[in-house]
Amino acid sequence: MTTTAPFGRALCAMITPFTEEGALDLDGAQHLADHLVSRGCDGLVLSGTTGESPTTTDAEKTALVEAVREAVGGRASVVAGVGTFDTRHSVKLAREAEKAGADGVLVVSPYYSRPPQDALEEHFRTVADASGLPVVLYDIPGRTGTRIESDTMMRLAEHPRIVAVKDCSYDFLAAQKVLDRTELAYYAGCDEHNLALYAVGGAGYISTVANVVPSELRAVLDAFEAGDTPVSARLQQRATPLIELMMSAGLPGTVTTKALLNELGLPAGTVRAPLRPAGRETVDGLLAVYEECVSG
Repeated sequence: MTTTAPFGRALCAMITPFTEEGALDLDGAQHLADHLVSRGCDGLVLSGTTGESPTTTDAEKTALVEAVREAVGGRASVVAGVGTFDTRHSVKLAREAEKAGADGVLVVSPYYSRPPQDALEEHFRTVADASGLPVVLYDIPGRTGTRIESDTMMRLAEHPRIVAVKDCSYDFLAAQKVLDRTELAYYAGCDEHNLALYAVGGAGYISTVANVVPSELRAVLDAFEAGDTPVSARLQQRATPLIELMMSAGLPGTVTTKALLNELGLPAGTVRAPLRPAGRETVDGLLAVYEECVSG
């Protein structure tokens, strides 16, 4: 089992700020990145699910990495999402992320085509071989339709550049099996698992909710690290209503996160179609639960 955290412990799956007209807002991205790092984020994961990667261009993805790298310098790691349903395209994005200054790449299982496990393994190895950057495997079968099975994960762990997993599998038993048998760093990708996975040897989290409460989520890990399990549990529980409303109330986390950030005066802007902004009633509900989280 490993407790190594190659990109830090507290990572934010950062939204991609857009202008009200829907253009990429690089100034806003730099402002938000600085804000998150100054409030406890060890790393930022760009162009993932929360970052609306399916609706940003290759040029926008590269520009985002460059801008965020400039904003945070060496204060935080920058991990670039490069996973697509096309191996050749993912290879291209990995190489571009490396040139743009990323510290690692996040590679999701190819979606829609649902490759079998041997093809899935080859896909990840091909992307890992394409650059010198360490790779985070992104296991989110609810969106991709394909699970990275435990045996596949263990074989992939033998690759020198495949170092971590963002775990959105909702299979806690499988996560513990792979933790026990490999040196892969496991990051919770579902905020309700942040403390639980960390407690059994996980590396930390890659969190959507950290966009709006970075300090509060960091405090959960800090308390556990300090040996105060009751306090860490209480802090995790305090965040649970916000986690539920942002991630499990029927709207994508991107939508709820941008709604809150806009209300808090932080860069976010609109979402790109087919997503639509949250309505006023939803926003008011989010704000109320957010206030309870940060004032509790």
